[in-house]
Amino acid sequence: MFNRLKEDIAVVFERDPAARNTWEVLTCYPGFHAMLVHRLAHCLWRAGLKWCGRIVSHIGRWLTGIEIHPGAAVGRRFFIDHGMGVVIGETAEIGDDCTLYHGVTLGGTSWNKGKRHPTLGKNVVVGAGAKILGPITVGDGAKIGSNAVVVKDVPPGATAIGIPARIIEASGEPAGGRFAAYAVVKDLSDPVAKAIHELIEHCVDTDKRIERLAAELQRLGGVIDERGKMTFDANQLNKIVD
Repeated sequence: MFNRLKEDIAVVFERDPAARNTWEVLTCYPGFHAMLVHRLAHCLWRAGLKWCGRIVSHIGRWLTGIEIHPGAAVGRRFFIDHGMGVVIGETAEIGDDCTLYHGVTLGGTSWNKGKRHPTLGKNVVVGAGAKILGPITVGDGAKIGSNAVVVKDVPPGATAIGIPARIIEASGEPAGGRFAAYAVVKDLSDPVAKAIHELIEHCVDTDKRIERLAAELQRLGGVIDERGKMTFDANQLNKIVD
């Protein structure tokens, strides 16, 4: 028990540069408090005391603004930074060394019983406001960008952003590699948005070339009507030829 407590305190110093001392962590970090409450609620849930687990979880939600269902399975050294608005569903599973920021939802997409919430591997980082929905798997070392909506599996080491989420980095740091605050990586460019911008730039460039060509044809005597059709004065053409 004390070893787990030490781990939870140490991980705050590791992932939050604002943490100054142990007393501050013990008294002022809602993510830390939420995990203490969840461990008690989870033990009661597994012991068959479902209502007791739910009421303890409810009290924790009221105190911290973080809602973790007592049935959720959470690994070691789990860190919730800021925390307000985090929701973790009943059948969610979270591996060791994961980090969630405020506003994250690990939710379900079905009213059916059974597995309906996500599974996070080890060393997963989920940015603020992200929504991971359904019984999908986010692989070890993956990163989910802020405000992303993830409804499909994310491979290990990948980075996903956007609505719906797209993979922008097929292979990132290996599990246990460099921590990425808010799941920010070296390149957060959405490949679809990038392709659209390139098409727009190509269209603008083509329009400019057409305008220059039309201006040159007008200089040579061409006349453009309202429909964009160009005609030439025969006399003017003869002069140009001569």
